[in-house]
Amino acid sequence: MVYQFDNPEHLKLQERLRKEYVGKTVDEVPTPAFIIDRNIFEDNCGAMIKKANEWGAQFRAHLKTHKTPEGTKLQLQTRNGSTQAVVVSTIKEAWEVFNSGLVKDGVVKDILYGVPIAKNKIQALQQLRNEMAPYNGLVRLLLDHPRQVRFLEEAQREDASQRWSAFVKVNGGQNRAGVGPASEELKVLLTTILKSPAVSLYGFYAHAGNSYGSTSLSEAQSYLSSEVQMVNEAASFALENFKGELGSGNHSQPSVLSVGSTPTAHASGAEAREILERVLHGKLELHAGNYPLLDLQQQHTSLIDYARVAQHVRATVVSYYPGRGKGGEDEALIDAGAIAFSKDTGPSGSFGEVIGKPWKLLRMSQEHGILVCTDPADPRSKLEIGEAVDIIGQHACLIAAAYPWYYIVESGGKEVVDVWVPWKGW
Repeated sequence: MVYQFDNPEHLKLQERLRKEYVGKTVDEVPTPAFIIDRNIFEDNCGAMIKKANEWGAQFRAHLKTHKTPEGTKLQLQTRNGSTQAVVVSTIKEAWEVFNSGLVKDGVVKDILYGVPIAKNKIQALQQLRNEMAPYNGLVRLLLDHPRQVRFLEEAQREDASQRWSAFVKVNGGQNRAGVGPASEELKVLLTTILKSPAVSLYGFYAHAGNSYGSTSLSEAQSYLSSEVQMVNEAASFALENFKGELGSGNHSQPSVLSVGSTPTAHASGAEAREILERVLHGKLELHAGNYPLLDLQQQHTSLIDYARVAQHVRATVVSYYPGRGKGGEDEALIDAGAIAFSKDTGPSGSFGEVIGKPWKLLRMSQEHGILVCTDPADPRSKLEIGEAVDIIGQHACLIAAAYPWYYIVESGGKEVVDVWVPWKGW
């Protein structure tokens, strides 16, 4: 399978890039460039594990933002504790976790493919599961429709193997995926799962993507409470209606109740323990993915500040237009546009903000970005053509996806200390 042969090329590219850039400064790298501060990244990872520990939950790290072996190790092994469970968004990510040696080394033991399973993905995941088995590694799935169970049964007939460990995906309120926590759809799905020889029910999984609209700790805690309530209600529904089947020995008991997003995960911890005072019908697991890097969307929640944002885009000013703005503001053209930043916006009303200068990224085309001065009286308001600017964008996950490699610095410094090459493709 092609997924098994990509890693050598990945390593060759990374070796060439390290020889070219490590030891240079960010002033010497081509722009646009995606830059990560490793110390801040590492601190954010440790803080999240601490939150999960305080909350009394296991933690599952989502790898979708950075998609690198280096970042994965920092997420899973921190000074505040560790985890061996991850969630990925693509088959490519799942396979590269294995190819990079993270399973063999015992860093990763549990990979959840975090999209409801498609028929054409099953074979690749079966082969990955077989490769992980000698290392006591597991591949888990998400299910939210009975047809997905049938696909697994058809594949099992062709390749008789053990049951798939699966979460039921519960609709977290944004109607992206999942079934309602006490719905007829859930009943039909559970009936299909619990009768199937191909599936072992592991638990219930929810993601409150709408929590990104939070603007306070109490609001984020409300979303977290809602997430817990939804998966707990689903687990209670399963126990009430399928107690005998759940006790057959083919399914995990108690169920794992997996909840989280970066805002709600930030709202967990000791201060949110009252959520656990209710009767839970399973064991809690917390999951999140954006938290190592963070961005303007997360900063707007008020749960983090700029000092915790570990990434930014470095761009070059290529032209300047005094007084061209609608209100007479100065504007500047940079060599980074919609590909470099994505077109995700946020409550702050721009595509990005220049670090240390009163400029915002307000308009973009594919490779052009237009900065607008927000405070001409500020002595830092003038930009020079040829000057480099550092910009924090709205959504780190989509921004990172555009870059073939990341320049790594430490503690706010300018020296490139490493180059990370992310896993690309699906």
